[in-house]
Amino acid sequence: MHQLGSRSIEEPPRVKIGYVGGGSQGWAHTLINDLAQCGDVAGSVALYDVDHAAATKNAELGNRVVEREDADGDWTFEAYRELDDALADADFVVCSIQDPPAETFVHDIDVPKEYGIHQPVADTVGPGGILRSMRAIPQYREIAATVREQCPDAWVVNYTNPMTVCTRTLYEEYPDINAIGLCHEVFKFQEQFADIAERYVDEAEDVAREEIHVTVKGINHFTWIDEARWRDTDLFGYLEAELEEHKPLKDFDPGSMADASYWVNNYNVAFDLYDRFGLLGAAGDRHLVEFVPWYLQLDDPGDLHRWGIRFTPSSARLPDDDGPTQTERYLSDNEAFEFYESGEEAVDIFRALLGLEPVETHLNYPNEGQIAGLPEGAVVETNALLTGDNVSPLATGSLPREIRSMVMTHVNNQETLVEAGFEGNLDRAFRAFLNDPLVSIERDAAADLFAELVDRERDYLEAWDLEDADVLATSR
Repeated sequence: MHQLGSRSIEEPPRVKIGYVGGGSQGWAHTLINDLAQCGDVAGSVALYDVDHAAATKNAELGNRVVEREDADGDWTFEAYRELDDALADADFVVCSIQDPPAETFVHDIDVPKEYGIHQPVADTVGPGGILRSMRAIPQYREIAATVREQCPDAWVVNYTNPMTVCTRTLYEEYPDINAIGLCHEVFKFQEQFADIAERYVDEAEDVAREEIHVTVKGINHFTWIDEARWRDTDLFGYLEAELEEHKPLKDFDPGSMADASYWVNNYNVAFDLYDRFGLLGAAGDRHLVEFVPWYLQLDDPGDLHRWGIRFTPSSARLPDDDGPTQTERYLSDNEAFEFYESGEEAVDIFRALLGLEPVETHLNYPNEGQIAGLPEGAVVETNALLTGDNVSPLATGSLPREIRSMVMTHVNNQETLVEAGFEGNLDRAFRAFLNDPLVSIERDAAADLFAELVDRERDYLEAWDLEDADVLATSR
């Protein structure tokens, strides 16, 4: 590990970042962008991906970007074929991985639909989230074991969904790991509160997201806000005045959203949860509705449009195989790589943990009492202070009983999935599947659905004991 005390003031600390999923066409580009604009930390980025060619191209892109005259960062990028080599002596590890969507994500969305279960996202809970968890647990066990052997003191930053299960798996495999999960959903609510401040508070002008302090409590994608402040002004009380603009449409044409983005979020569900429970749901509506099934128990899937949400078809999850990747377009100069403000906090967190500048943000971390009433050790999402090689979760109190009850259902399912993953016990995983609120179908149909999903993704579930699973034997 780099020792801050050994450097002079003029020299930036030099670190190694190991990147798992280094062939990414999204998060990897964001990291390249942010590091190239970071001048007070320097070092190397070791990219690892099962698609080594994609990681190699990202390394070429990263080196090309940081060599530009308008880049401030002093970084080198290199692709590695072995995970051990990429993580050896790393100070930080970033994880953003994805199984091939055509062989996994498509099934996660399309097969449950045949059983009447519709999922806008399908990556955190519900049938899609559970299957994605089952694929991720063995992979994250391997990552944690490699960290234990190659860089035991490194800080691991996870971006992969299902966020809670992936982060929880890291700690279950290697209890002494230093790991956090980052998600940008709450940022959008800080932006909304910044807009509220500008409209309701006389002295508020050009309020930045970073000026808004929100108290966050819950689990990833089922997070809640019960306090929002700008300087000394309480903004939470202004939510009542905003409710009318976020009512579901009573008279609507299901085809009226045909041209809307698949990823659209109007936050009508977030405000409806506030109206019903007194706390603001702090994730995009597409995520929130998968935790509370009454929004998705529809005779006509088009009825979801009244909440300002579209279902994302499986086709939208597929990469464009007809043309070059985003990295290839950058490298061929067919599209310029332009610097931008990403809004992501990974580099700020690196700086904070190196002792350069503290950061207070929200993150996913094992519960040490920061949310009273939720199990110790379960991964929860709250505010935390990061500074000098330390993460200090900030206590938020408890959730109201009725919200805690909803959250606990998913905490218990996630804990059950992690236990099942470490045992390779498919029948235990089915218990979580059957207990998921979205699986609101008859028990035998649920068993058939589970078995069909497992059968379609056997190649990605090799770590599970499929042959001894009663649910597979009795579901047909």
